[in-house]
Amino acid sequence: MSTDQRRAGRGARRASHRRRPVFRGRRPLLAILLSAFFLVGVCAATGIAWDPLRGAGRPYASRPVFDDALVPGDPRNGDAPATTGPSASSSAGASPGATASAKRTPQSGTDSGVRPAGALPFDLPQQSALRSGAAGKKLVFAHYFTPYPLSLDNAKADSDYYTRNYLNPEGENGKHERYGGLLRDRPLPVEPKSGNWELANLQQEVRTARAAGIDGFTLDMLSLSGKNWERSKLLMEAARSVDPAFKVMLMPDMTSLGTGDPRVLARALADLAAAPAAHRLSDGRLVVSPFKAEAKSVAWWTQVMDVLKSEHGIRTAFVPLFLDFGAHSGEFAPISYGYSEWGSRSYVGQESSTRDVRRAHDAGKIWMQPVSVQDARPNQGIYDEAGNTATLRATWTRAIDDGADWVQLTTWNDYSEGSQFAPSQHNGYSYLDLSSYYLTKFKTGSWPKIVRDTLYLTARTQFASADPSGSQSLVMSLRKGSAAARDKVEVLSFLSAPASIRTAVGTAADAHDAPAGVHSELLPLKTGRSSATVARGGSTGARVELGYPVDRAVEVQDLQYYAATSGRR
Repeated sequence: MSTDQRRAGRGARRASHRRRPVFRGRRPLLAILLSAFFLVGVCAATGIAWDPLRGAGRPYASRPVFDDALVPGDPRNGDAPATTGPSASSSAGASPGATASAKRTPQSGTDSGVRPAGALPFDLPQQSALRSGAAGKKLVFAHYFTPYPLSLDNAKADSDYYTRNYLNPEGENGKHERYGGLLRDRPLPVEPKSGNWELANLQQEVRTARAAGIDGFTLDMLSLSGKNWERSKLLMEAARSVDPAFKVMLMPDMTSLGTGDPRVLARALADLAAAPAAHRLSDGRLVVSPFKAEAKSVAWWTQVMDVLKSEHGIRTAFVPLFLDFGAHSGEFAPISYGYSEWGSRSYVGQESSTRDVRRAHDAGKIWMQPVSVQDARPNQGIYDEAGNTATLRATWTRAIDDGADWVQLTTWNDYSEGSQFAPSQHNGYSYLDLSSYYLTKFKTGSWPKIVRDTLYLTARTQFASADPSGSQSLVMSLRKGSAAARDKVEVLSFLSAPASIRTAVGTAADAHDAPAGVHSELLPLKTGRSSATVARGGSTGARVELGYPVDRAVEVQDLQYYAATSGRR
């Protein structure tokens, strides 16, 4: 891949997102009337006016601008107040479109932070082993995006804000109808809680990440006031209360923060840095890793660090994250402890990582490697072909083979980009469990021994060329530089010994031999449900079924890969 193509895959030089040139046909009159009836009920109960996205079609790797003036549960926007128990508005119900992409009722659950026995194909080392010695220097963070916590309103999953307004194409008074709804997936639902439910939910997310072997979160600082800021402060408290060793790296988002004053940002960083959870080096320096650091000059960042030291007594280790590493790393070298970038979200073109890591190390800097699952952005009309789990495996392989010092999972929970590793309604724990395998190798230097058969099944629930029949007028197109779209079911097997894998994709039954270790088998995507079973010595063992069928006709375009694992029910 040429230099220009590689840069095109990163964003700073990405062309504008393409939009469908013509407006799609509307739904039949009866559907419109029914939708209108239900929508009136929802709006009467909620009002709804949170405006997380100001515009679409932003360049790749830019972040949406979030508006803290209007948030769920804020009386200023007419929404039902946030509750400390089940939602009082649940009787309003949700419109038929609310479950168009879900296809089944969300299930609620909790996470104690302890994996159930047999969830993984290997035995994850103890936290002490992952955090000490050489393993303890290889840090793994997950990018935390404050707009999408486990719950926005402490309501039941079948009628909460995610269901009513983000998964529903007609939610938030129809503002997301043009692209079929803001989200296609959501956090794995949790039951409403009493007391400080927001803190309790953030503590649960910390426990979940910790149980996967993750060292901390990179906190996307979207704003310096309002709900996202309040949630940032609460996350610092949650991390400290769950595990004092779980760290939060501060990542001011320079595509979203509304200040150009170095003192204002320095003051906010110092405020968060007062929390024990703030990530510091062993010498006490606060790690600051701004998203799109090149949005401000080296002189500007130098002022921020000078103010932190002179007015707040804080020394800084600066680790800028670039959207165009090649164009800016040289000028930032004098003020930087390390480098990072946002990275490409397709499995092709990842080889450039080798050169970037070497460039960082040759300059005496540490390197934080992006590791990703996929990327699909309905509101921006763009997606990458992730190739089932190929992108996840390719990016982890680059981090391991190229000698990255730190890793950032991009992202923990940005559901508007479809890039989440966190347990979700459509993927369960699949991607997080897979990452624990590669994380172990990254940290310890050795591949963990596979001690139990485990299968991971991934597929889309529609064909890449599916033409949505609903009112969606903006559909997603492949990003330039991405791998070509494909329609495949992947069976990713982790086997303790060779076995036969029996598969069913729709009505097509088949089998293939898989060796001991890790093996990927691709099958043609067909309508209906998919499943796979391990067969060995005349008996069957681990079995996995994807809980969502593939449809030929769809109302809403959804190009995220869904996942399931035999290791969890």
